[in-house]
Amino acid sequence: MIAAEIFEPIDHASVVDTVVGKVETMIVDGVLKDGARLPSEREMADAFGVSRPKLREALQTLEARGLVHVRHGDGTYIAELTGRAMSPAMLALYSRHGEAFYDYLEYRREQEAFATRLAAQRATAADKERLSAIREELEAAWLGQDAEAESEADFRLHRAVVDASHNTTLIHMMASVYDLTRRGIFYNHDLLRSIDDSGRKLLDQHIEIIESVLAADPIRAEEAARDHMNYVEESIRRGRELQRREQRARMRFRSGI
Repeated sequence: MIAAEIFEPIDHASVVDTVVGKVETMIVDGVLKDGARLPSEREMADAFGVSRPKLREALQTLEARGLVHVRHGDGTYIAELTGRAMSPAMLALYSRHGEAFYDYLEYRREQEAFATRLAAQRATAADKERLSAIREELEAAWLGQDAEAESEADFRLHRAVVDASHNTTLIHMMASVYDLTRRGIFYNHDLLRSIDDSGRKLLDQHIEIIESVLAADPIRAEEAARDHMNYVEESIRRGRELQRREQRARMRFRSGI
């Protein structure tokens, strides 16, 4: 759940409009993301320094604009605003057609490089603290051979880099793209690890991305992102080829040839 501390006290005349404006700005800036659960009315009212009736009126305005969804008895959530890049049927179609996968990687390579370069130029102290924490999570997951934790930290790293770009359009567009990856539509982390059995190369690439952003070196950062995505593509191609060979070998074995 979103921490109440991100909401600041209000001292303007039009209290409701100001609350609405602040929440809208946080949505545009990517601070409040799709599906995020907001703090309770009491916590938000205290954080903003407004009365609960005024806060409730602001939430009603936001709900009328389709920006939040109030689930009675549960809480208030940011609406699903960016949606999915493709319908479920289109996603299934993509997953069955190999060339579409490489189009996806080509798109991601350019966007990741752009985002990482911007992050190296624009990352704030808070962004860098977040990236440093993710580096520790990645290293701990690798040392503990925790594939699930490693995959989750991988996902969070890429989102953190895009957030550090401070380009709001990029933040919202890539949120939809990362959803495809997180749900394993095109590939999963285990397939990448099957190429690099230890996962050490992936870890080193992720650390290089983080360190280049922390060093505020945009050229190095862009190169690190491109190298990583090129490695992902190369690994997936190799992995798919190995799977095809294994399938053919099994068919020959079963046929007795």
